[in-house]
Amino acid sequence: MNNAEHDNLLWQVTQFLWSEAAMLDAKEYDTWLALWQPKGLYIIPVEEAENYADVLNLCYDDDKMRRDRIKRFQDGFSISSAPPAVTVRTLSRFVIEADDGQTVTVSCAQHLVEDKFGRQRLWAANVRYTLTITDSGFTLEEKVVRLLNSDGVLNSFSYLF
Repeated sequence: MNNAEHDNLLWQVTQFLWSEAAMLDAKEYDTWLALWQPKGLYIIPVEEAENYADVLNLCYDDDKMRRDRIKRFQDGFSISSAPPAVTVRTLSRFVIEADDGQTVTVSCAQHLVEDKFGRQRLWAANVRYTLTITDSGFTLEEKVVRLLNSDGVLNSFSYLF
């Protein structure tokens, strides 16, 4: 891939991920769910691992678990979502790690500001996405959110990272 093609792919991926972040901030969960492949995994690990299925995770959501989590948020059956937090995400430092023409793996930094009960908290994470390239854009195959303090004291979250 030449530099122009790489830069174009990086720009397209960046636009997609910024759009995904905006959906989550706006709580457009049904639209967000539509971005996913059915076999996709949304993971928030406690520690780095080669196979997240073999270790403890804060989240390890397949299609059913993503939909169940969203339903709890939307129906108010999650104690952590009453009231829901307001969030603002900033994504930066995008790096394409792999591209085989069918999938692209990209990493970035994320800062998430949560406002709830009149206080704000800041969360920082390194995020790795595996995206499938389709004729109409990208779909999410995997999203791994590695919180900087995932092994520390964490409160309940009323949103997705």
